[in-house]
Amino acid sequence: MTDELDTRYDVVVIGGGAAGLSGALMLSRARRSVLVVDAGAPRNAPAAGVHGLLGHDGIPPDELLARGRAEVSSYGGQMVSGSVEAVREDGDGFGLTLTGGRSVRARRLLLAVGLVDDVPDIPGLPERWGRDVVHCPYCHGWEIRDAAIGVLATGPMAVHVALLFRQWSQDVVLFTHTSSAPTGEEAEQLVARGIRVVPGEVTALEVAGDHLTGLRLGDGTVVARDAVALTPRMVARTEFLSQLGLHAVEHPSGVGSYLPTDGLGRTDVAGVWAAGNITDLTAQVGAAAAQGAAAGAQINADLLAQETQAAVAAYRR
Repeated sequence: MTDELDTRYDVVVIGGGAAGLSGALMLSRARRSVLVVDAGAPRNAPAAGVHGLLGHDGIPPDELLARGRAEVSSYGGQMVSGSVEAVREDGDGFGLTLTGGRSVRARRLLLAVGLVDDVPDIPGLPERWGRDVVHCPYCHGWEIRDAAIGVLATGPMAVHVALLFRQWSQDVVLFTHTSSAPTGEEAEQLVARGIRVVPGEVTALEVAGDHLTGLRLGDGTVVARDAVALTPRMVARTEFLSQLGLHAVEHPSGVGSYLPTDGLGRTDVAGVWAAGNITDLTAQVGAAAAQGAAAGAQINADLLAQETQAAVAAYRR
């Protein structure tokens, strides 16, 4: 991280996770001046390891990001700790106000600020998030294989999540919590796969010795479980983008909000790209990194086109 900032960059990357750092790496290697603004609050910080990432399976999240920052820095990219407090269109680029009142300008922006997992406010649950309370079978399924898994119904994907985790364990229970019990085809699917449905609101998680032991229902019943899976409401971090006219919209699946982009990562505002979980709620680290790298290449191509057009105009004069 650095305190010495230039006044103008080719690209400011907002967000220093996998997507942002991959975009910054691509652009720095293309000899672009790049600043990464990192608030230091990655979504996967509670997890012990990143899984499913080829060549780095199980690497601690902070170690992966430290390696990424070092790689970006080795090509001249700069990084600063903090947040973007305000951003606006400014002539042929963008003006940004950072934490502490510092200002920089950018010709292009890459948004990679990710999302916030809005988990249920059930006593004991937030503290276990990313440990034995999980959301993604591909991220955590192997680690809780053959455990007694409880799936907490928090939205329209509950039955799908229960069926998925059934691949990793024969002992899966779906807790309806505040939702209605599945009916019709969904109910039949659960019965066919041996997934028991437990009605009633979950009022607390039972923990002993820093391990989840069960879920307590409103009537006092405790159902023993080793792990809990749920789909939180996922909310894209877009509040600071209102000055640009960019706003999150509801995802068609009903699981949260996201920032729409085209197939190349471009948003509805010229000169602004987005990558990672802010635009793709289900992207794992590998997919987010790939999106960031692709967006970085597209941004470089866009800058190149602008520079070539200016060079041709100057040549003709």
